[in-house]
Amino acid sequence: MGATLTEVAQAAGVSLATASRAFKDPDRLAGATRARVLKAAADLDYNTHTSSSARTFAVVVPDAANPIFAALTAAIQEQAWAGGHHVLLYNTSEHPSVEADVLRSLPATVSGVILASPRLAAKELTTAIGSTPLVVINSGVTFCMSVLLDVDTGIEQAFEHLFALGHRHVAYAPGPRSAWANQRRDELIRACAERWAMKLDVVGHQAASVDGGLAAAASVVASGASAVIAYNDLVALGVRAGARALGKECPRDLSIVGIDDLNVAAVSEPSLTTVRVDITDGGVRAYQILADVVSGKVIDAGPEHRPSQLIVRHSTALAPGTGDLRRESHA
Repeated sequence: MGATLTEVAQAAGVSLATASRAFKDPDRLAGATRARVLKAAADLDYNTHTSSSARTFAVVVPDAANPIFAALTAAIQEQAWAGGHHVLLYNTSEHPSVEADVLRSLPATVSGVILASPRLAAKELTTAIGSTPLVVINSGVTFCMSVLLDVDTGIEQAFEHLFALGHRHVAYAPGPRSAWANQRRDELIRACAERWAMKLDVVGHQAASVDGGLAAAASVVASGASAVIAYNDLVALGVRAGARALGKECPRDLSIVGIDDLNVAAVSEPSLTTVRVDITDGGVRAYQILADVVSGKVIDAGPEHRPSQLIVRHSTALAPGTGDLRRESHA
């Protein structure tokens, strides 16, 4: 059997999209680049007339309106398009029952599924998906391949950063209770708070949205914490707006840290300190794994981890009173 377009791209040292353009839209490429792709295709016996092999993949997300899942879907779509395949998008609106219905009723033409942040428990997920090839993003399931957008390093860096700024009391504004990512972040934040000997308040679960952050703001302010880590950037922005309505300004009265590093994080006022995770890379890798599984390749069954990093901006500052104490110590 001839090589796949992914293999041609790897051999030519270009992206999958670039390799695809060498055949579908050659005028958009430099001559040398196209020649390199064509040579790799010839060396690997790549068959460019494979329309009959076009596949359909399903992408299932809990909230298609969330910029994180929009970016993830876009990355997967680009990979599928470059390979001559099709993508069906399903939005479950955060409901586990809808997720189960979607997985049980997939068209017979679907060759495989990428499921982002599943809300179903592992046993229910296994039953719902049946024998359809599956790759999950951000889930603790072990019966299929998974890609984990780790926040471990970024959260550890966030606590180190807040501690250096004098913060000793931190709140966590969590996301949906059923989200594996929230459970993992909760565990990490509790462990880091204990390691840094910080007081921690975890407020009630909310939606992973600006509205969720607005709803959590009163509890964050009431906790007396001088800093808050939010489930994601949208929750963080909601907490900031809600805290301001209650008379607490960021970062003067409350330092705020988000997770994801959405585009809006850098241009908000003040710009948001956040844990950056590579959503695009995670989507690309999930697609590559699924394409390999569907084509019958044997791959390592363990989860693939993607790293994170704290991006420090202007929503974090010295804890209230810290500056006065420092001035007194030098008087």
